[in-house]
Amino acid sequence: MLIPLPLLLSLTALLGLTQPPPAAPPAIKPPAPTSHHLTWTIDGIQREAIIFTPPTAATAATPVIFAFHGHGGTAKYSAAKFNYQKHWPDAISVYMQGLPTPGALTDPEGKRNGWQKSVGDQGDRDLKFFDAVLASLHKDYKPDDSRVYATGHSNGGGFTYLLWAARADIFAAVAPAAAGVRSAASLKPKPAMVIGGEQDELVPFAFQNRTMEAVRKLNGCDAEPTDWAKNCLLYNSKSGTPFVSMIYPGGHTFPDEAPALIVRFFKDNPMKPATAKAPAASPTIPVPPIP
Repeated sequence: MLIPLPLLLSLTALLGLTQPPPAAPPAIKPPAPTSHHLTWTIDGIQREAIIFTPPTAATAATPVIFAFHGHGGTAKYSAAKFNYQKHWPDAISVYMQGLPTPGALTDPEGKRNGWQKSVGDQGDRDLKFFDAVLASLHKDYKPDDSRVYATGHSNGGGFTYLLWAARADIFAAVAPAAAGVRSAASLKPKPAMVIGGEQDELVPFAFQNRTMEAVRKLNGCDAEPTDWAKNCLLYNSKSGTPFVSMIYPGGHTFPDEAPALIVRFFKDNPMKPATAKAPAASPTIPVPPIP
């Protein structure tokens, strides 16, 4: 006697004779980025950087994140603290090392590492260093010129603003933290995420907040924001230059959750293909001092 197929399937299931679906193959973890400690000689002075590269950096167009430590910091510490190689392993993460530099707010004798504060300061040694590092990346790897980004904390955030003013056409987006500018007149509209602590004891939050307002105006952002993440507001812009403010109830620190959010913002904001450019020539734009 032939048993109808639906009844046969029911009996098979009832008797536990059905086979379980095959298990999904285990996820293959991509190889971790490779760490490189590299040196350059700029105007007779040896400069250093730690660079993390994914395995495909020499064969496929690869995003690049430049991350700058604060005054008194080091490339090694910022690589561990920011850890962009973990949050975006498919990108090249660059941690440049500053030199002893007089600070605008502390260390007037310049005993601790930092970055130049304006175009022409310190003989433009850090702008020249940046240019040399970016040129090396183009020589040895395949950086995606539509996805080059800059971020930094404190004095490193100030240097991020300086790069925004002096090398604007290189970057798709920027994310300075615990820093500000006296005037946004030298900046070009650009997607920006700005991070500030309401209790910052070193760079007054009122100054940082004025910078945020100036950048929103520069970028032509909507007046009303939307929630983007914890402590973060997104201001959209019809010109494609959105602004995200991350205002947290802390001091002159870098929030642990910030790197992942910065990577999210960067991924959302590649440069428009028509405006992506290779490294620019030496700057001619005067930039006001940055604290």
